[in-house]
Amino acid sequence: MTLEELIRSHDRSRLESFALQNPTFGIDASNVHDRIQSRLALFDRSYSAIVELCTELKLPPAIDTLWNLWLPLAMQIAGWKPSDRALIQGFLGGQGTGKTTLTRMLTVILSQLGLRAVSWSIDDLYLPYVDRVALRTRDPRIVRRGPPGTHDVQLGIEILTQFQQGQFPIALPRFDKSAFGGEGDRTQPQMIDHADIVLFEGWFVGVRPIESEFRIAPIVTEDDCQFARDMNRQLRNYVPLWELLDRLIVLYVPDYQLSKQWRKQAEHQMVAQGKPGMSDAEIDQFVEYFWKALHPKLFITPMVEQSRDVDLVLEIGAEHTVTRIL
Repeated sequence: MTLEELIRSHDRSRLESFALQNPTFGIDASNVHDRIQSRLALFDRSYSAIVELCTELKLPPAIDTLWNLWLPLAMQIAGWKPSDRALIQGFLGGQGTGKTTLTRMLTVILSQLGLRAVSWSIDDLYLPYVDRVALRTRDPRIVRRGPPGTHDVQLGIEILTQFQQGQFPIALPRFDKSAFGGEGDRTQPQMIDHADIVLFEGWFVGVRPIESEFRIAPIVTEDDCQFARDMNRQLRNYVPLWELLDRLIVLYVPDYQLSKQWRKQAEHQMVAQGKPGMSDAEIDQFVEYFWKALHPKLFITPMVEQSRDVDLVLEIGAEHTVTRIL
């Protein structure tokens, strides 16, 4: 029988055996019965809402992913929530790792557990357009939004503190990436009257300053090295924000070069649909700009390998799917 058939037939015994063959999320012989029973009940409650969201996102309803990742991860996050305040759950993941899709799925499933989750991105903390123009005038190297120094960190600290202290309603900052011809700007904040869990995601959420010579391609010239050192120094300003995270989940791509491939695939699809898109050379330049700012091999790989400030690692393979849970 397939996994889907086992789930739909509520074959607990075989599902328990299957779970123990490759245990994740703390499952062992002592708790597998209760865990599988709870997961089946959550599957039954969540499935129709998940199918609806998959349709909206133009994704196939992947039963395997729902059973092996989304459901147990939602249950794990629910278990991490403090009894007296909101949980601030961080997600670190680069472009193409699926962090936005994941947080949307978790929001739906957590609601079936009676928990209101709010998805929020570090992108929503970008400085207003006029401030970023002024920043670029002072430092012409900041040609794109995204690197350390382009966010209002103090605002982020204030917002997460409000969530932790239950100071509702909260005016949650939001960012419109289409404003000013794609440069982006702040938009109307979202009013939040209650939240049990904040799913806070971004491409360097939780990343801390390191000691390094910064000699790794594409960091080649002395100007590149100075840029990397300056971005590393900027990370110090983000540490007080990271200190407000209760937990951190890393969507880790061992082969970080995949981000170029994924971006090219996405741009090629846009061009094929008659939409404007970047050339391969422009994509290389775009991706390498962020590697020069915070190289994944220097900043993220050591976090994963040393389990430093990391609670869970989801390894992402070439097909954008989770291949291993650590």
